[in-house]
Order: sequence, then structure tokens, then C-alpha cells
Amino acid sequence: MKLIRPLAALALLVASTLPALAADAVFPPGLRLGMVPLVGLSTAKTFPGFESEDGNVKVLITELPPAAYGEVVSAFNSNPAGANGVKQDKIETPAGLAYFTTESGKAGDTPVRRYSMIVPGAGFSGYVAVQIPENATKIHTDEAVRQMFASVVTRKQVSADEQIALMPFKITDLADFKDVRMLAPGSSIILADGDESTGYESKPFMILGVIGATPQAADDRARFAQEAALQIPGVRESRVTMSEPIRINGQQGFETRIDGISGKDKTAVTVVQWIRFSGGGASLRIIASAPRDQWPTAFTRFRAVRDGIQPKG
Repeated sequence: MKLIRPLAALALLVASTLPALAADAVFPPGLRLGMVPLVGLSTAKTFPGFESEDGNVKVLITELPPAAYGEVVSAFNSNPAGANGVKQDKIETPAGLAYFTTESGKAGDTPVRRYSMIVPGAGFSGYVAVQIPENATKIHTDEAVRQMFASVVTRKQVSADEQIALMPFKITDLADFKDVRMLAPGSSIILADGDESTGYESKPFMILGVIGATPQAADDRARFAQEAALQIPGVRESRVTMSEPIRINGQQGFETRIDGISGKDKTAVTVVQWIRFSGGGASLRIIASAPRDQWPTAFTRFRAVRDGIQPKG
């Protein structure tokens, strides 16, 4: 099985270590997947998971869509012997039956041992990727990694406060959105009236996140905003109905609205995208969607959330 590429494994900011919530399992902040880490590892500072003090031993933890687990199970069943030196195995865990692979490779010029594991969760698939330099495998053996995988547990939800605390800005008004879920810890978060099981498109929801460098010239910003709005995932038959520069909390911004179709039920939606530009560093991007017949009330809530976003510190 090829290593699964986590959807949100890059540029993540994770701080602080959480107390153990199930036996000795530790949950990285913002995630619903936890485990007993290998001896000598602590919560990583720059990605969700654990690492050794020198940073050479890494355990990356992330959440994938629920269908990912079934896809891996099918891949295992179709080729149980593995291929190209990749060893396949499975193990029972408190979270369910986990499937994992073991292989040798290189990180640059350094020989390493790599492990890739997936486990079922409630509304998600838990994914773990481990990398251990060959010179550390006498301590962190295959059996030690297997025992770590066997300790995997899940939790049903992560508190809104814990998730929001990871974001690089403060969210002071949730506008009565009840479902709060991190899409990428420290990078993007969704506020919704729906949830994963029922789907988000049939009710109002917002995605708040940060994006990298953005254009500085006014004309370039207008073009950038419109192109970004028309490429919002999950929205089809998009048509721009309004696009203009605005001020957002005293900073230069751009508002773009589109009408389109979203979701498997082909819900007619209106979507607003706000970008609050930053002269340097990351800019704030907000995508808010509502069924067209719910738009007037939803838009008031969207603005309340937008206007309540404040810098930290």
C-alpha cells in the first residue's frame, strides 16, 4: 500500500501538551485520535503528533475522510502479500481494527524505517505516519511501534475552545453555530449548523482559514478574489453576483458573492467569500455558504463571526 498523503499535514501549528484522557493515551491538540507515544517522545511543536527531542523521530497524526479507511481495507484485501518491500499487517485497537504498513527508505541521505497506519473513527479515518532513523531502531523497534499502534483511541469530539485556541486569531462570536470542527489544526476551521454525518450543504456554514501571500495591487487583488471564489470546492455552476473591495475591521479586504449548486442533493446556495488582506504574512479567508432561501438570516450571522475575528496577543 502506498503511503496515504494526509490532507492537512503541512504548515500546521500545534502547541502545548494535553493531559491523558484515556489510560495513558495522549491526544494532540484539536484531534480526535490519540495514543500512547513511543518512549522519549513528546507533543510536536510544528505538526500534529509526537517527536523526539532532537526531532529525528516523528509520529504524524491527522484525520482523513471516513471513506479512506474502507479504501485501504480494499487495497489490503486485494494484495495481502504487499509489494516492493512493503510489509502489510493489521492489529486490534480500542478504536477498531487498524491496518498498517512497514517499509525501509531514506530521508535525504539518512536510512529510515517508515510506518503508515489507518484506523476507523466516528465520521473520520485516523491516520498515523511514523519515521524512525535506522540508528534509532534498536530503541524504537518494530514491536514498540506495533504496541503504540495498539494503544490508539478516539474521542467523539473536541471542545470548541480547544480547537479555536489553535487558530492564529481569536473568534469572539460563534453566532450560534453549534458544530465546530478543525479542518487543519492551526490553519482552518469550520462552523456549521449541520455536521459530518448529515452533510453541511443543506444548512449555513462557514470556513475560516489563513492563506499565504496575496497580491498587493488593487486590480490584482480583485482578480485573485474572483478566481479564488470560482474555485471553491463543492460548488458547481458558479456565477459571480457581486465582487468589490471593502474594509474588514479596518483592513483592506474584498467581498465576492456567487450563486451555485452544492452537495449531492444539488442544493441551490449563495456563497460569500471575504479576504482580509495582509501586507505581509498570511491573509484571512472566510467562505460562508447558505441555501438560498436561508440566505438573509444566515448572512447576518456570517457578518457577526467575521467582525468578531480579532488578532491574538
